[in-house]
Amino acid sequence: MGKKQIAILNKMKAQFVEGASKKGHPKDKLDKIWRDWEAFAQYAFNKSHSTCYAFVAYQTAYLKAHYPSEYMAAILNHAGAIEKITFFMEECKRMGLVVLGCDINESQKGFGVNSKGEIRFGFGGLKGIGDAAIDGIIEERNQNGPFKDVFDFIQRINQRVVNKKALESLVYAGAFDCFAQLHRGQYFAIQTGEQINNLERIIKFGNVVQTSKQSSMGSLFGEATMPEIATPKILPSEPWSLIEKLEHEKDVTGIYISGHPLDNYRFEMKHFNMLPISDFEAMRLEANPKTGIPIRLAGMVVGAQHRQTKKGMDFGVLALEDYSGKTELMLWREDFLNFKHFVEAGLMLSITGYFKQRFNQGQYEFKITSISLLESLKTSMPKSLDMELPLKQVTHELVNFMEENIQKYPGTATLKFKVLDFEQETSVSLYTLGGGVTLNDELIEYLNDHPDIHVQVGLTG
Repeated sequence: MGKKQIAILNKMKAQFVEGASKKGHPKDKLDKIWRDWEAFAQYAFNKSHSTCYAFVAYQTAYLKAHYPSEYMAAILNHAGAIEKITFFMEECKRMGLVVLGCDINESQKGFGVNSKGEIRFGFGGLKGIGDAAIDGIIEERNQNGPFKDVFDFIQRINQRVVNKKALESLVYAGAFDCFAQLHRGQYFAIQTGEQINNLERIIKFGNVVQTSKQSSMGSLFGEATMPEIATPKILPSEPWSLIEKLEHEKDVTGIYISGHPLDNYRFEMKHFNMLPISDFEAMRLEANPKTGIPIRLAGMVVGAQHRQTKKGMDFGVLALEDYSGKTELMLWREDFLNFKHFVEAGLMLSITGYFKQRFNQGQYEFKITSISLLESLKTSMPKSLDMELPLKQVTHELVNFMEENIQKYPGTATLKFKVLDFEQETSVSLYTLGGGVTLNDELIEYLNDHPDIHVQVGLTG
């Protein structure tokens, strides 16, 4: 029973019933006992075990309810795998907790909580920065106070342990974003007449200042003999795009922190019947996935390959990633010819297909039927927008916004409203008789800012 060997248990049933019947026990009661044992053998533990689980559940629920930031920071520190960290970061968003990236003046070694109750990403989660560098930064900050700017920072830290690679990781992770006078792109820009980028100029400045200090310490007159060293002038430069910034973040942390490339498509991901990639991967692992049923995926292309078989046939490999996970899709023969222009890293795609059994085999493959850019779905897919809202949300602001939006973005999607009066326990349904609307960013932003308006999108296919 403990090893869940049901075949052996089944063989013992007749022996148990026969033996117990000879001792005068009724057969119906014996059958009931055996069924209970079978259920117990599925998964069971004793009452003391159950009590311990219940007590731990109570303690963790209390901490999560009353100290949510501290509790989730502790969970993140012990999550281990990147996939688990991503999962718990999403849980933080669901709970309304702010998770911020690295900050040179706030971050600790691991995830921590600042004075505002916000969770800070720790230095220990960055690639390219070792324990000695982390300890050196935190120790200097604790002893001599917060860093005023990047030039103050470079003069104070020990560059033997906080080397160039560590500094690059800090910039990529946004640790210097608190110094608003410089954006991330400026650190790697090369100014006219210079041979090195601005970060290397800053490092050089720090070395010169520290060398001068050491020389003046051996002088009879001390700091009075130290020459004034000009701070490097950093000229304006083109800031990184959101995608570029997030990609660098992911390179050093393994995850997107300050946002996600798909954030602009959250509405489509939620309302356009997109199957999370984690669920899709689970279906793939099934022995007999349901065939012929349309499945729609959405995500960012994080890997794209144009390849050839040994026989010279072209095919493509797409690595698609969403909030929940990553999958790899193959494009063969005519599918590759039809969709090869989508096999490009960085594109945001919607992919539709279905599972089919391979010819003369007991294996299954995902057959792609259509691919389109995510940004094109707003105009092509919505057939209707059904909005359910409480009476208190029917304001002049709502009416004026909807009227202006329909006039500005006319289209074929019908607008339907269901207004709920909870006090009178009644509802009223309204819908547009004339032209509809084209789903647009302004309308999506308005709906996102008004969570009391429950939205359902009717789709064309």
